[in-house]
Formats: sequence, C-alpha cells, structure tokens
Amino acid sequence: MKYNRNLKYFAVLSPLLLIAIFSGCKQKTDTTKAVLNPNANKMVVDESFQPIVDEELYIFKAANKDTLHPVISYSPENIAVNSFMDDSVRVAILARDLTANEYKALRDTRNAVPNINRFAIDAITIIVNEASNDTSITVSEIKKMLGGYTKKDKVIVFDNPNSGVVRYLKDFTGYKDFKQKNIYALKSNKEAIKYVAEHPNAIGIVGFSWLNDPDKDYSADVQKVKIVGVKDDVSKNNDNGYITPSQSSLALKQYPLTRNLYILYNTSKLGKDFEAFILGDRGQRIILKSGLLPDMIPVRDIVIEKKIKTSNK
Repeated sequence: MKYNRNLKYFAVLSPLLLIAIFSGCKQKTDTTKAVLNPNANKMVVDESFQPIVDEELYIFKAANKDTLHPVISYSPENIAVNSFMDDSVRVAILARDLTANEYKALRDTRNAVPNINRFAIDAITIIVNEASNDTSITVSEIKKMLGGYTKKDKVIVFDNPNSGVVRYLKDFTGYKDFKQKNIYALKSNKEAIKYVAEHPNAIGIVGFSWLNDPDKDYSADVQKVKIVGVKDDVSKNNDNGYITPSQSSLALKQYPLTRNLYILYNTSKLGKDFEAFILGDRGQRIILKSGLLPDMIPVRDIVIEKKIKTSNK
C-alpha cells in the first residue's frame, strides 16, 4: 500500500516537475540569446534628453527588476543616429524621425523597418543672463541673429556642434553652418547654461528639460539665467505675442520652437518593453512632472461627493 501511494504521488508531481524544468530551460534560453547578442540591451540617447531619460530609466528598472536592463550611452544626435543605423544599438531616443534615405538603407541592408513612436514634446529655449535687459525676441530676429546680423557684443552659445539642437536650428533657419565669430558650440547644455550665467552679454539656446528641476551640480547656474519670450512674427495665423515655453503653451501650439521626442527600436524586446513603459501611464506622468508635454496627457480621476445638508427645525 505504501508503495502504491508513493507511485500516486510521483504521478501527480511528475507533470509539475516537467513544467518547471521546461520553464527554466526557456527562461535560460531567452537569457542566453540576450547574452549572445551583444547589442540586445544597448540603448543610445540624444544627450539633450538625459535628465528626463534618467528619470524614466530609474523607475523602469525599479519596476522591472527581472528583465534585461539597458546599457545607456548619451551621445550627440549625429552619433546616436549612426549607432542606430549601423546596428551598434537596437534602441534609440532622438528628436527626429529617420529620413527617407535612412529608412531605405535599413530596408536594403538589413531588411528592417524600425518601430518609432513619439512620447513627448520639448521646446528649444532662448536664455539670457539674469542681468540682461533682453526679455523678448521674434522668430525673424532669431534667424538674423544666427545669420550673423546681431550686435557684435552679443555672444551666442549652444550645446554641441553635432547636437539635435544645432540640427534643429539649421533646419529652422535654412543655414547649413553657423560660421559667425560670435557663435560658439560648447560641449553640453550644462556648459551653455553656465556660460550664460557667467556672461551678461551671452545668449544661450538649450533644451527646455535642462531648466526644469536641475541637478545640484548646475542648479545655481539655472538660477542666474532667465527665459526669453519668443514671438512668431513669420506665421500669418499666429498672433499670440511673446510666449515662453510651458506645458500649456506647448499643448496649445503657441510656442514656436518645439520638437518631438521619439523612441525607435529594431527587433528588440528591451525596446518594446521600454516603449510600452514610456508611453504608458507611469512613463507619461514622469514626462508631465518634468515640465515637458507628454504625448498622451494622463487622466486624473476626480471624485465629487454630493452631500445633502439637513437642518433640524
């Protein structure tokens, strides 16, 4: 009887053991594939968006402890695009879509069509020293300024010659290069902010996310600069006056210097998982908290309780 009872227990447990073994094998196989592919967990990010992406990744890692965590490199836009195109990384966060030629190159060389989705809207911000009398500027004046038609005592700085900000400004103005002696490309948004904070005659052009909730290492510099209002005097249908960037002015399309933030990935589980997170409720709330405009504004439920007051007569 004891022997038969043991056989019964073994018969019940055997299918469960087999399921556990096969599940373990599958998990090990998936992990092995990720390890064998050296680019499986690599992500490149336009360095202009480091503050917001750092926040997103911190929460993503905490919420997904058992999944493959990304290895991040922050690079100027040109380098980030090249890394994505040559398959050095499978996931990229950029301030532009790929061009028609870039899509064609991916189809021709790897028969790949990347997934791409917008997750936020950023603003290109004009800043000056707190002691400056400049408080406003028009779109026409910005174009003239970048073309060299400005006061000689003014110094214009931005983050990096290969950055998304510079590419945006070239597209915006139609200039192929900025060769004027009073225009300087530094190394980062932090350096541009620091330069403006220390020079009353400087004008800086930086990403809006660097001015919201800055880290301690440059927060003192942010306190010494101010944002300039921009008026779109080029568009015939725009009479909004001088507008500074904010979530409301971005949502209402009042501020003229805006750019989209995209996540791109090629056959990447990490890219798919991170895209789902950054486009989900938690990821979009992080964007909202940062001061940028999320692609989908999270819904906030408000419960109104109706109470009927009764009086005792």
